[in-house]
Amino acid sequence: MIDNLFAINKFGFLGEDFLPELEKHAVIMDIKAKTEIIREGQKNKYVPFLTKGSIKVFTLNDGRELVYYFIKPNDSCLMTFSSIFTDYISRVYAIAEEDSEALLVPVSVMHEWLIRFPEINKLFYREYDRRFSEVMNMVNDAVFHRLDKRVLNYIKQQISTTGSNPIKITHREIANSLGTSREVVSRVLKKIESDGEIFQTKEGIKVPVNENVRLI
Repeated sequence: MIDNLFAINKFGFLGEDFLPELEKHAVIMDIKAKTEIIREGQKNKYVPFLTKGSIKVFTLNDGRELVYYFIKPNDSCLMTFSSIFTDYISRVYAIAEEDSEALLVPVSVMHEWLIRFPEINKLFYREYDRRFSEVMNMVNDAVFHRLDKRVLNYIKQQISTTGSNPIKITHREIANSLGTSREVVSRVLKKIESDGEIFQTKEGIKVPVNENVRLI
């Protein structure tokens, strides 16, 4: 059943006529942590809107991940939306980072809504602006920042996405996401831990936070 509060907050600006359409056509899907939702080359059948959890969107190159962005609650997947205007084929992988829930709209219905409710485009214009900024930040991070800064930024991003501090994440997962090796990440984590930027415990990696410091 669709969460009415989510529906109103996300789609209420489209008017009262839209909410019955959402109830009629949208599907709610529960997604277990670490579940692959779609892979490169598969056909997109739905446009997702995340209601709970976190989803990682990335590509693979020689077995290494390049993370594009993380979908948070109330977000959609820009790459999926853009594909419905071309060949419907996914150019990315998407995996649930934690137990998640998504509202799925069939692409045929989305095409119809874009004609009947043209203001729905505002959702994706906002999404495009946010994702473009994230990709630009990722490029700047890779070009101008040392690996220790990139690792720390990645950990802070994961904490911000999941709301967990400490966060359970392996050295290999960090390495895959940043396109480097586990051994290199382990050395970097030791360095930034000695600098007091993080703590590594049995519960995970923790970033110390005070009232004057905000995570990403």
